[in-house]
Formats: sequence, structure tokens, C-alpha cells
Amino acid sequence: MIYYRSDVRRSGVNSRALIAAAKKLLAAAGESDASLSVSLVGDAAIRELNREHRGKDSATDVLSFAIEPEFNGATNGSAPERMLGDVVISVDTARRQADGYDATLQDELYRLLIHGILHVLGHDHERVDERRAMEREERRLAGTIELAWPYETAPS
Repeated sequence: MIYYRSDVRRSGVNSRALIAAAKKLLAAAGESDASLSVSLVGDAAIRELNREHRGKDSATDVLSFAIEPEFNGATNGSAPERMLGDVVISVDTARRQADGYDATLQDELYRLLIHGILHVLGHDHERVDERRAMEREERRLAGTIELAWPYETAPS
């Protein structure tokens, strides 16, 4: 199940396609029975979240908040669903990045969704080996939703 919310009006985002892509991406990651929250916000909202949760007083493109297994019923089966966590994407930042890549906003949102899902699933990119593994998985998942990977080195 994908729980979708957008605080950004008249963004031009195809929300149905984004939700369908999220479902395909979870299935490709072996998590077809899990749930995920996807929220689209503006720079002000993501800046506040970034400041509150990461101590960084600036807007960013995507934030991910994983729910630990002991809190979502994954280990004891007590929850009606297994919620992986939340992926929050700034449409404002995504639009600027898409312009910089000469990509569509929708494609940049897909890229950020992939990145966010991988973080929720435990991937990271702090060390070089982690970054390489995560980039391989990003490209693999992009292929599952037929997203051309136009980015030489994508920002994190």
C-alpha cells in the first residue's frame, strides 16, 4: 500500500504514475507486501524537516524516515501491515535539479523516490563502497520502471 500526500498544488506531477512506480519499485526490491508513505512538499517544509531531524538548516531534495521493524510488526506480526517508513520529496528542489539535468520533473521525482526507498530499506552512501552499491541498486530499480538513467553522478 502506498500512502500518498501532496502539499504542492498545481505542480504538474502525475501522482497516479508516481504511486504506480512506487508499487513497482517496492516489488522489485522484494517488498511488495510492505507499505510506504510518500509525501510531496515544498522547500520550506523539507527545510524544517531537515533542520529538525538532521540538524541541517537548508532545503534538500529527499528525506527518508525508516520505521524500525520492532515498531511496525515486522518481527512479531502484530501489525495489520508492515510500514517501511516515509519518503518526503521537495518538488521545488526536484524541479531545479530536473532543469539542471535537462530532465522532466516527473523523471526527477522517480529518481528521488528510488533514492528514498533505498534509504528506507537500509542503504546508505556515506562510504565509497556503500555509495557504489547504492548506485548499482538505483540503476537496477530505475530499469524496472523504465526510467532512463541520464545522470552521470546524481546528487545525494
